Amino acid sequence: MAANLPSRVQTIATRLGFQRDWYLIALAAGIGTVTAFGAIGFVELIHWASEQAEELDHRLPWWALAVAPMIGALLTGALIHFFASEAKGHGVPEVIDAVFRKGSRIRPRVALVKSLASACTIGSGGSAGAEGPIVQIGSAIGSGVAQLLRVSRDQAGTLLGCGAAAGIASVFNAPIAGVFFVLEIMLRDFSVRTFTPIVVASVFSTAVTQAVLGKNTAIFAVSDELAGYAFTLPELPSYLVLGLVCGAVAVGFVKLLYASEDAAAKVKVHPIIKPVIGAALLGALGLGYLVITGQAGDSGEAPPFFGNGYPAIRALLHPASFGQEDSGVTLDTSIVMLAALVGFKALATCFTLGSGGSGGVFAPSLFLGAGAGATFGVAVEALGLIPEGGSPAAYALVGMAAVVAGTTHAPLTAILIIFEITRDIYVLLPIMLAAVVATVVAQLIERDSIYSLKLRRRGVLLGSSLDHTLLRRIQVRDVPLAPLVSVRPHDPVSKLLKLNREYQVADFVVVGDENEYIGMITAQDVRTAFVEYEAIPLLLIEEIMVRSLPTITPDEGLDTVLEKFSRHDVSSLAMVEDTGAKAKVMGLVTRSRLMARYNQSLRES
Repeated sequence: MAANLPSRVQTIATRLGFQRDWYLIALAAGIGTVTAFGAIGFVELIHWASEQAEELDHRLPWWALAVAPMIGALLTGALIHFFASEAKGHGVPEVIDAVFRKGSRIRPRVALVKSLASACTIGSGGSAGAEGPIVQIGSAIGSGVAQLLRVSRDQAGTLLGCGAAAGIASVFNAPIAGVFFVLEIMLRDFSVRTFTPIVVASVFSTAVTQAVLGKNTAIFAVSDELAGYAFTLPELPSYLVLGLVCGAVAVGFVKLLYASEDAAAKVKVHPIIKPVIGAALLGALGLGYLVITGQAGDSGEAPPFFGNGYPAIRALLHPASFGQEDSGVTLDTSIVMLAALVGFKALATCFTLGSGGSGGVFAPSLFLGAGAGATFGVAVEALGLIPEGGSPAAYALVGMAAVVAGTTHAPLTAILIIFEITRDIYVLLPIMLAAVVATVVAQLIERDSIYSLKLRRRGVLLGSSLDHTLLRRIQVRDVPLAPLVSVRPHDPVSKLLKLNREYQVADFVVVGDENEYIGMITAQDVRTAFVEYEAIPLLLIEEIMVRSLPTITPDEGLDTVLEKFSRHDVSSLAMVEDTGAKAKVMGLVTRSRLMARYNQSLRES
């Protein structure tokens, strides 16, 4: 009976007219509501894990700083290894990969495993954030709904995006940023039919979260001193240079992170142990920081770059007591120590995520931006270039947006999310300038963002225009197939002449006794064979056929099919039912028919 549930739900949905796009709006509201509760539970889980780690740190001597992160890393490694390998790392690339290559399908278990693994990593002191996990958790919820209702490929992507936007909106209390994060970074689709459900999901998620928690405050609400700051024209060059600096910082962080992943991949130990080694290195880094700052021997205070780093960011955004936050977090705000803090945070994140921990890179990017901006602000203040009433804290705030924009290559998302998590409108102009400059610098140095680089290393190429969006939406099953003319491996090559005259085709599929795909003979292969005309009666099909050409399945998007055609100079590829060893041939997909279907979609759009 349980096995028939999806089909029954689909039948009911079809009878009610739920296959139309307006149905997505109702679904988006439900996904936003469910994701809000999931996000609240996830954040509470992190808080609980943090409390347990703090209690353990209080009971242990200061030099045992690595114990809590190592315990959390061990639990994280076990969860990822035994239950869901997709929960490893910062999560967003896995979601984008699911959208572009897997029909927006994410296993439902990923939501639970990612929650537990990330809570273990972040709560125990690992340097990571909550944005990557909540994107993956929300996406898994949206994808689960899409799989249950068996909606179309493009609708599945929209519902997945609804979950991702709802997660960000809930965790950061930033509904607008949640929408643009999904549209600009994940789906790369700003069409109205995608935009509308995602907005609904984000709004419902934010409203539910605010109602449950009973508050509507910004994560990094700035003080009255900074809120009254006014951007002046003489500061324009300073913020321009800050954008250049933050762009370089962003690229350096991205390269360092993936270099750490490559280094971890070469370590020949069990996958469960690798995060533990990273946590041990994190602990050693923390001990080094405590010794350098003279805090060695003090108990109860972890280094500021442990965990998500939010207390340290708040301290850097406080102009009146720059470097000191109400909770007691104290930072040395000299230029040297602020610059060193940026390096410590970058290394801490690489040790945590590069070794296989679970968490996001958004919070570390915020920290690096605040640190780099504060360093630059202190330097500018020392040179007397900050006007009266200004503060290095303003540069820390602008630096946050600039580094986020530089790592993600998404300036619009960076500008909006910094505005929503601080609600400071007066620094919006320099934020916009620095974010755009940092993005341009980052793209000049490294063409890929922190998300797309991981996908490129897997062979997944992302587009950024409407063209790519349309290609991804169209499945190859929507392309009319060319007539299939098949031959057997032991047929004589001379048979091709007869088939060519009879069917007017140039490409042939070689099949086995059960009509399973074996290989192809293209027009080029035929021409090559006919050069030695006198040898044709002696040749068999198996002697000239090509086995290395890829096949196509009906569920693939046109973007992946075009990529296959681009790698092989052929006019046709075989469509098979599945990718198994005995895949049955369904027909031929030609370049001309594929492009005709694409042009039709362009006209319709």
